[in-house]
Amino acid sequence: MIIAIDGPTASGKGTIAKALAAHYGLPHLDTGLLYRAVGRQVFLSGGNPDDPDHALAAADFPETLLDDPDLRSEATGALASRVSIHPAVRAALLARQQAFARQPGGAVLDGRDIATVIAPEAEAKLFITASVAARALRRWAEMHKRGEDVTREAIEADLAMRDERDRNRAAAPLRQAEGAALLDTSALSIEAAIAAAIALVEQQLVTKGMRP
Repeated sequence: MIIAIDGPTASGKGTIAKALAAHYGLPHLDTGLLYRAVGRQVFLSGGNPDDPDHALAAADFPETLLDDPDLRSEATGALASRVSIHPAVRAALLARQQAFARQPGGAVLDGRDIATVIAPEAEAKLFITASVAARALRRWAEMHKRGEDVTREAIEADLAMRDERDRNRAAAPLRQAEGAALLDTSALSIEAAIAAAIALVEQQLVTKGMRP
């Protein structure tokens, strides 16, 4: 069984994806981490993330880079959004993501084009969203806990810019896939959001005859 989860930055899709993977006993892939690795590699190489050739070269990053704690930083997230607009970069990472999705038994993947491009055949599809204000508050709390000095206003502006870039890029823009269930987590606790996600997945499995 493949569970495809899409949504914008800080919507809660990663937390929900991990919880669903644990609930159903499936492996999980945060595909955004791959794009963060490309962005980070561009930075380490001294390249320009807006240059398609520099970004494509960085797509051949070493596997060890996926363990770099800097991949979770806001700066790397911004770089990931910039390199992800290049069709060649998305093509370079496509096979890796599809192989993970189609492994025996299935998997849970989260990102921005899972149900639309990577695994449109997924048995369950979710589109996780939240208001920019709610997402900024969550991200600010995470960064504040790590001791990072940043304002909520700055985070809101950055998220809005990333949303615009992700929705309007030519290659695999962020959108709710046909058949994907919408889950707005703006006013939900983590526990409530996970429970709602499980219920939505179960509804889709029943519809597909995979549940009695």
